[in-house]
Amino acid sequence: MSAPALTRPTAPPLADPHAGLPANAIGRHKSILEIVTLSVIVAVPFLALIAVVPVVWGWGMSWLDVGLAVGFYYLTLLGVTVGYHRHFTHGSFKATRPLRLALAAAGSMAIQGPVVQWVADHRRHHAFADRAGDPHSPWRYGTDLRALLKGMWHAHLGWTFERRKTNPERYAPDLLKDGALVTTSRLFVLWAALSLFLPAVIGGLVTGTWAGAWSAFFWAGLVRIALLHHVTWSINSVCHVMGNRPFASRDRATNFWPLAILSGGESWHNLHHADPTCARHGVLRGQIDISARIIWFFEKLGWARDVKWPDPVRLAAKRRDAAPAPAPASA
Repeated sequence: MSAPALTRPTAPPLADPHAGLPANAIGRHKSILEIVTLSVIVAVPFLALIAVVPVVWGWGMSWLDVGLAVGFYYLTLLGVTVGYHRHFTHGSFKATRPLRLALAAAGSMAIQGPVVQWVADHRRHHAFADRAGDPHSPWRYGTDLRALLKGMWHAHLGWTFERRKTNPERYAPDLLKDGALVTTSRLFVLWAALSLFLPAVIGGLVTGTWAGAWSAFFWAGLVRIALLHHVTWSINSVCHVMGNRPFASRDRATNFWPLAILSGGESWHNLHHADPTCARHGVLRGQIDISARIIWFFEKLGWARDVKWPDPVRLAAKRRDAAPAPAPASA
């Protein structure tokens, strides 16, 4: 009788998103309809982005398309960065009631999910950043190249197809107490539809043609959403792997300057994880942070108050010089 074959033990994932979570951390499962809808939302704008080169070659785009695309890009981007992220998730500032609801609607128009669920996912991310329990760490599978590439795909997009959802009752109970905000969150499909079709309506009215409407829908609707999605998702993937780390944090969040303008300052991600409630992420010289400038503008208008601007003493205590990034904790 031959000896049983020896099998190599499989190492546990370094950042398993469902390991070590509290009992009520996970809420209901995503339905099949939600998964199918998510697939369409991701695939169609991305295919439009792929089609950009041949379309430009054979047809082109008008200045109206450019203006609408840029305008809707930054309107919806700032809805996420200023609204979903810095206001609702981290409480970096307090907003007047109209601004609070407007930020929730503008963030919803980025088509990245309802505000309550988005906040729950992101708070869970911070609670377990790059450790077991993090819903989208690129270090989930290991540290070698193959594992890291697989992990970056998971962090960038793959995690959104996970059936098990973060439980808002645990991670966003404050938002669930706000009836108007919950209603705004439940109207996500309406805001998403406006984001897609409002550029087409404007394009059609301005040009007086169906061609103008279609062109605006393609550029300022589909292509704009695809670009916005991948820039935002890159904060989860690229900004936990590549870049520098001038501030000490318990995870591997990095600063990645090439994405600074397109991300509205979110790619100064190392400082954000070192000091999550800070309203400005780009705190060093030359670090452009459009989102922080918008918050400053809201503050001057009296629409925002109690803004948590950078504290020089606190920043100095967190500063480090060329220290190596820590190894990700094992599960």
